[in-house]
Amino acid sequence: MSSSLPPLKPLRAFEATARSGSVTAAAKELNVTHSAISHQIKALEKSLGLKLFEREAQGLKLTAQGNQLLPAVTLAFREITAAAVRMNRPTTSGKLSIACPPALLSFWLVPRINRFCAQYPEIQLHFTASVDKSLLFNADVDVAILYGDPPRRDCWLSHWTQFDLFPVTSPTHANRHAIRTLDDLEDHVILHADDGREWQTWLGTAGALGLSPRQQHYMGDARLAIDAALQGQGIALGDTLTASNLLHTGDLVIPFDLAVPANDAFYIASQNEIRSTPIVDAFIEWLFEALEEDQAEMPVPNSETTQRTL
Repeated sequence: MSSSLPPLKPLRAFEATARSGSVTAAAKELNVTHSAISHQIKALEKSLGLKLFEREAQGLKLTAQGNQLLPAVTLAFREITAAAVRMNRPTTSGKLSIACPPALLSFWLVPRINRFCAQYPEIQLHFTASVDKSLLFNADVDVAILYGDPPRRDCWLSHWTQFDLFPVTSPTHANRHAIRTLDDLEDHVILHADDGREWQTWLGTAGALGLSPRQQHYMGDARLAIDAALQGQGIALGDTLTASNLLHTGDLVIPFDLAVPANDAFYIASQNEIRSTPIVDAFIEWLFEALEEDQAEMPVPNSETTQRTL
């Protein structure tokens, strides 16, 4: 085998094919023809004097030599990509794109973003309000805040925070309709942000799974559920992140002194090749700092099990 560096294009074709498991998928990713990928893989095998793939009825399978080569090639291309990104974005200035769940963006991030802007006045922020985890792999997204199960694809990922859930409503609604005991919930409209799982969790902890509210609305999104509660439309589940500002200002009140852990958590994610750029690093570091600063001030109900007579 030659000691010289194998040709770059065939290496790229090999890496894309091995990662995707398909010549067709590699061709689509690299925007070339199926035939071009096949020719480049054959050229690489000829250059190395080794077989890299076994052609089987089910498709391509890496040989032992192919399995040995793949991690080194993948790492090399990743580092080249990361270096190119760092050269293009060497400072904490310019455009930074963030994807974030709508409720967290509206009720937690936006009210605090002036703190970040004061530290980094030369960064221009672009927000996308979405719970779509696949946006993380969009070329236009630098940082994604994710709720629920993190993606399984290769990326940089860090657990950001857990949070607690508790009922919230507007002061007007609370004054107009009695909410003295758990049984009173049957006379109120329950506002769901999901398919009902979160309210079931809270009611189960409160020992009130048998309650039958007179009406329930499924808003499909935490922001819409909180908006409806603010408008006096019923009782939603707030949390220690998105409801904190609204509780401080008195726009929402907590009718029951019980908080339960949410079913899922928040994660911060970024594509590997841009994670180490200064502009992305600055925002991620700020997210953790802002959360730490706010946690001491967040009004949280007790986390002990309440009784139906509360």
